[in-house]
This record gives sequence, C-alpha cells and structure tokens, in this order.
Amino acid sequence: MPGKVEVATVDHQLRSESASEAAMVAELCAGHGIPHEILPVQVPRGNVQDMARLARYKALYDWALRRGLGAIATAHHADDQAETLIMRLNRASGIAGLAGVRLRANVPGTDMPLLRPLLGWRRADLGELVKAAGLMAAQDPSNEDTRFDRVRVRKALQDCDWLDIPAMAMSASHLADAEGVMVWVTQREWNECVQVSEDAIVYRPLAPAAIRLRVVARVIALLSGIPRGGEVARLIGRLAAGRDGTLAGVVARSNPDGTWVFRKEPPRRGGANQL
Repeated sequence: MPGKVEVATVDHQLRSESASEAAMVAELCAGHGIPHEILPVQVPRGNVQDMARLARYKALYDWALRRGLGAIATAHHADDQAETLIMRLNRASGIAGLAGVRLRANVPGTDMPLLRPLLGWRRADLGELVKAAGLMAAQDPSNEDTRFDRVRVRKALQDCDWLDIPAMAMSASHLADAEGVMVWVTQREWNECVQVSEDAIVYRPLAPAAIRLRVVARVIALLSGIPRGGEVARLIGRLAAGRDGTLAGVVARSNPDGTWVFRKEPPRRGGANQL
C-alpha cells in the first residue's frame, strides 16, 4: 500500500468529535505506513450537506494536486446510490440525475478522476468487514438527523425490506450508460445542426425532443446562464409552434425555414423579459 495510495480525512468542523475521529484515522494509517493528512475546512452557511460536499471536494482536489496524486477514490456504496436515485425521482430528475453517482467521474469542476470502487457493496456488508478487521467505525450523528432529506429516505428504505438495493444501484448504472449515449447524440446534433457566430447561434433541430432540450440548454448557457430544464422545455414549445421567446437574458426567434436563432437580449429598462 505505501507508495500506491494516500489517505485524507476531511474535518468539516461541524461537530466537536470530528477532530478526534480524524486523529483516529491518522493513527490507523500510521500503523500501516500509509501517508495521511487531515484537511480542515470551513463550511459556509446554507444547505449544510450541500455546502459540506462542495468544501470537501475542493479540499480533496487541492490535496491531490499538492501530493501529485492521479485520482481520488471515495467510499460511496450501493445504499448511497439507492438513496440518491429515490431523492432524484422525487424531484422529477431526468436521465442525468437518475444515473446517480458514477463509478468513475471527475471531481466537480475539474478534470481530476473521481473513483467510487465500493458502489457494488452494501453499507451493512462494509460494516461487517470493518468489524472483522477489528476496527472501530466513527458514527456521525447527522446520519440520524431526519431534518435532512437523505436521512429520511434512508430510514424509509430501511423499512422497505422488499426493495432490492443492489438492483436499484444497477438500474442507476444502466441509466448512466444511457446518459452517455445521450451526451454522444447531443454532441453529434450540435456538430451537425448548430452554427455559432459572434452575434448569434443558429440551430436547425433534427433530433427528438430530449436531445433538443440539451442542445438549447447548452445554447442558453453559452450566451447567458444555465436555466432550469422546465424553462428550456417551455421555450422549445414556443419555438416549435413558430413563436419567439426570451429566457435567461437570451432572445430566441423561430424562422419559417425551421431554424431557431438565439441572441443575447439587449439591455433595456425594467429588467429581463422572462417566459
């Protein structure tokens, strides 16, 4: 193991026990000759779990760069995947969201590989491995705090013993494969049907609705910002009906020849006109 992997523990400093738990991991790694570093972070106010996640990945990315490491691996497991799938189903997510956490992805906002080698394992099985190795696992009280959506979903899943968690995780994996196809087809549609100039983006849609949605969302993102999927769908509905529209500071025009032309909305009094 030494020379092949290094370990980092992110201390979010949200609980009084976190420092001692990080020290426990440091001691364990020292006993096995594995380099270890504790990464303290400050979590901004807001959605605690989301803010902690962003702070965690930034700290891990900076650490990996400093240590010259080629990838980061986390301990997400099949139960995490099932929880994510249920939460995103409840939020009307599309394929990209329902694909859940990927076996291999990138650290958000970077090109650093992010690996999740334990996605095929159940939480309980990993707990048994820890016990069999004679180790003590730290218990985070926030994992029992029902104020958080994920905790409520976790408890609901525990009460549904008829659900096949590994099968749900596999479904998310299949959706990840489907998402890869969607990305590929979207790029092909972009290459063949979109023309980008200094003052406008022209799109002649040929693909099905799901691909059009992604292409138009990408157009809006290039020109102005990143709108929600529902807003993009409404704009596409207007354009398909031959009507013009505006969204996120972008003016869209539907031409008789079937093309859609997008431009930045010129500044004017009264703020941007939204759909």
